[in-house]
Amino acid sequence: MRERLEKMLAAGHDNALLRFGLGQACLKDGDAEAAVLHLTQATAQNPQHSAAWKLLGTALRQGERPDDALAAWTRGLAVAEQQGDHQSVKEMTVFVKRLQRPAGG
Repeated sequence: MRERLEKMLAAGHDNALLRFGLGQACLKDGDAEAAVLHLTQATAQNPQHSAAWKLLGTALRQGERPDDALAAWTRGLAVAEQQGDHQSVKEMTVFVKRLQRPAGG
Protein backbone atom coordinates (compact mmCIF):
# COMPACT_ATOMS: atom_id res chain seq x y z
CA MET A 1 0.00 0.00 0.00
CA ARG A 2 2.75 2.43 0.95
CA GLU A 3 4.51 1.93 -2.38
CA ARG A 4 1.33 2.61 -4.32
CA LEU A 5 0.69 5.81 -2.37
CA GLU A 6 4.30 6.93 -2.83
CA LYS A 7 3.93 6.41 -6.59
CA MET A 8 0.79 8.57 -6.58
CA LEU A 9 2.68 11.30 -4.71
CA ALA A 10 5.60 11.09 -7.14
CA ALA A 11 3.12 11.43 -10.01
CA GLY A 12 2.01 14.78 -8.59
CA HIS A 13 -1.19 13.77 -6.81
CA ASP A 14 -0.32 15.62 -3.61
CA ASN A 15 -3.22 16.33 -1.25
CA ALA A 16 -4.09 16.03 2.44
CA LEU A 17 -5.89 12.70 2.06
CA LEU A 18 -2.97 11.10 0.23
CA ARG A 19 -0.52 12.42 2.83
CA PHE A 20 -2.76 11.11 5.61
CA GLY A 21 -2.81 7.66 3.98
CA LEU A 22 0.97 7.74 3.55
CA GLY A 23 1.38 8.72 7.19
CA GLN A 24 -0.78 5.78 8.26
CA ALA A 25 1.17 3.40 6.03
CA CYS A 26 4.51 4.66 7.37
CA LEU A 27 3.36 4.20 10.96
CA LYS A 28 2.20 0.68 10.13
CA ASP A 29 5.70 0.03 8.75
CA GLY A 30 7.25 1.37 11.96
CA ASP A 31 8.66 4.43 10.18
CA ALA A 32 7.62 7.22 12.55
CA GLU A 33 10.01 9.74 10.99
CA ALA A 34 8.49 9.42 7.51
CA ALA A 35 5.01 9.40 9.05
CA VAL A 36 5.73 12.73 10.74
CA LEU A 37 6.77 14.26 7.41
CA HIS A 38 3.62 13.14 5.60
CA LEU A 39 1.25 13.96 8.45
CA THR A 40 2.80 17.41 8.88
CA GLN A 41 2.06 17.99 5.21
CA ALA A 42 -1.48 16.67 5.63
CA THR A 43 -2.18 19.11 8.47
CA ALA A 44 -0.59 21.98 6.50
CA GLN A 45 -2.75 21.21 3.47
CA ASN A 46 -5.91 20.75 5.55
CA PRO A 47 -5.60 22.22 9.05
CA GLN A 48 -9.18 21.09 9.81
CA HIS A 49 -8.37 17.36 9.42
CA SER A 50 -8.67 16.23 13.05
CA ALA A 51 -7.66 12.63 12.32
CA ALA A 52 -4.41 13.86 10.74
CA TRP A 53 -3.60 15.84 13.90
CA LYS A 54 -4.35 12.77 16.01
CA LEU A 55 -2.10 10.55 13.91
CA LEU A 56 0.62 13.22 13.77
CA GLY A 57 0.70 13.26 17.56
CA THR A 58 0.97 9.48 17.58
CA ALA A 59 3.87 9.54 15.10
CA LEU A 60 5.66 12.23 17.10
CA ARG A 61 5.19 10.23 20.29
CA GLN A 62 6.59 7.12 18.64
CA GLY A 63 9.50 9.22 17.43
CA GLU A 64 10.32 10.17 21.05
CA ARG A 65 9.14 13.77 20.62
CA PRO A 66 6.61 14.07 23.46
CA ASP A 67 6.50 17.88 23.52
CA ASP A 68 5.73 18.00 19.80
CA ALA A 69 3.16 15.22 20.24
CA LEU A 70 1.46 17.23 22.96
CA ALA A 71 1.38 20.30 20.69
CA ALA A 72 -0.13 18.29 17.81
CA TRP A 73 -2.78 16.70 20.02
CA THR A 74 -3.63 20.06 21.61
CA ARG A 75 -4.14 21.57 18.16
CA GLY A 76 -6.04 18.47 17.09
CA LEU A 77 -8.33 18.70 20.11
CA ALA A 78 -9.27 22.26 19.19
CA VAL A 79 -9.95 21.22 15.58
CA ALA A 80 -11.93 18.13 16.60
CA GLU A 81 -14.07 20.13 19.02
CA GLN A 82 -14.73 22.73 16.33
CA GLN A 83 -15.66 19.98 13.85
CA GLY A 84 -17.85 18.10 16.32
CA ASP A 85 -15.59 15.04 16.00
CA HIS A 86 -16.40 13.61 19.44
CA GLN A 87 -14.50 10.34 18.96
CA SER A 88 -11.24 12.14 18.13
CA VAL A 89 -11.77 14.47 21.11
CA LYS A 90 -12.12 11.45 23.42
CA GLU A 91 -9.06 9.69 21.99
CA MET A 92 -6.77 12.73 22.00
CA THR A 93 -7.86 13.65 25.53
CA VAL A 94 -6.73 10.20 26.68
CA PHE A 95 -3.45 10.53 24.77
CA VAL A 96 -2.73 13.92 26.36
CA LYS A 97 -3.52 12.64 29.86
CA ARG A 98 -1.24 9.64 29.37
CA LEU A 99 1.55 11.83 28.06
CA GLN A 100 1.26 14.25 30.98
CA ARG A 101 1.22 11.44 33.58
CA PRO A 102 4.38 11.53 35.73
CA ALA A 103 6.93 8.84 34.92
CA GLY A 104 6.52 5.79 37.12
CA GLY A 105 3.08 7.01 38.20
